[in-house]
Amino acid sequence: MKKRFLLKTRNFLMAEVAVVLLLSAFSSITGVFSSRNSAILPAPDPDNGGLKLTTGFGALTVAEELGSARHIAVDAKGTIFVKLNKLKDGKGIVELQDTNGDGKTDKTTLFGNYAGTGMAIYNGYLYASSDTSVYRYKLSNGTVDPAAQPEPIVVGLTLQRQHASKPLAFSPAGKLYVTFGAPSNACQEKDRQPGSKGQDPCPILENYGGIWEFDANKPNQKQSDGSRYATGIRNAVAIDWNTASNTLYALQHGRDNLNNWGGKFTNEVSAELPSEEFLMVKKGSDFGWPYCYNDHEQNKKMLAPEYGGDGTRIDRCAGKEKPIMAFPGHWAPNDVLFYTGNQFPAKYRNGAFICFHGSWNRAPLKQGGYFVAFVPFGKDGKPAGNFEVFAENFAGVAEQGKPGTHVNAGKLDLASPGDAKHRPMGLAQGPDGSLYITDSVKGKIWRVMYTARK
Repeated sequence: MKKRFLLKTRNFLMAEVAVVLLLSAFSSITGVFSSRNSAILPAPDPDNGGLKLTTGFGALTVAEELGSARHIAVDAKGTIFVKLNKLKDGKGIVELQDTNGDGKTDKTTLFGNYAGTGMAIYNGYLYASSDTSVYRYKLSNGTVDPAAQPEPIVVGLTLQRQHASKPLAFSPAGKLYVTFGAPSNACQEKDRQPGSKGQDPCPILENYGGIWEFDANKPNQKQSDGSRYATGIRNAVAIDWNTASNTLYALQHGRDNLNNWGGKFTNEVSAELPSEEFLMVKKGSDFGWPYCYNDHEQNKKMLAPEYGGDGTRIDRCAGKEKPIMAFPGHWAPNDVLFYTGNQFPAKYRNGAFICFHGSWNRAPLKQGGYFVAFVPFGKDGKPAGNFEVFAENFAGVAEQGKPGTHVNAGKLDLASPGDAKHRPMGLAQGPDGSLYITDSVKGKIWRVMYTARK
């Protein structure tokens, strides 16, 4: 009898353990499903932080009033780092943490005594740039010691009067890519002056107007220690490495003032041209600045008027590399991010999000930009369809497009860029696949999440 009792007890305990293990496994599986169905994500703001988004997405305001925010990075623990273009309390980097798990940051730490644009996390370090240097800080448990001294990686760069920002990108092979924007509009003898001819050859291209490659781990490099990776790029504030195609990409700010030359270059033409170019950047690429500009209406690289162009001539531009996608003039693409997360639907994976900061010189046409676009990509590393308006209403004025499409994109009823409530500037992907967007006007940060059930 005692034997049978012990046997029953053992069988009961074994069954109980099996049930516990089964429940535990089911809990793990449903936890994964919950993660994919956004059940564990914080609730978005009722008004999505003022944004209009593609159907199925919501936005949460995670921070406000940070100042002139530029690029952003989010580490594996969810800590947010923001680069400031103007110092706040004498510091140029903001570290933000959410300590109570409500989705909004509640702990702010400032460090770094320099302003700038570039911000990225690579191989356990936070990299940040001023207009003349690139530094890095060792990350420890998702934070940076505010008293830590930055390690100089690239130093001694000349301070430019225009196009001075130094955006950053990294390859998995340990290479650091830095934009050296041209301190000129079109390499004229007298910058931006009507009738002033272009310098030929353009001496600026020796040290500017391209992207340079450095060793991401070597301290105290000068520009001469790096190599010019690509040239003919007037200014690319938006750069990112696409791991799916193992290639560097950038978006160029097209030149201004075509209307200085008259003829076919009317004010209306100068508002739409040249294109803002999405570039697939390979070692040795030459995209033609300052001799050429891109005309998306003709789908051609055209000879610039400073070098004899009249709106119809191609000449020396026939061999210059074309963009993989072109956008209307002066939308100001200021960041690009290739999405690698699993939170968003499958169509977004390895596609590109682009921040269009917004125009300043599209008169007499309406201002353009001021929204975040999405570009789907194919297996060939090139766009697989037209761009879509993903997030808009940053400027806080009349709707400029329809989220989920490209219809009417860029037609913004804004009298002056200074009237914009917000301007989208930087992009980052969180560890859970959320998309973070910065605002350069007041320093607002949105976290965009997929809220529809899959």
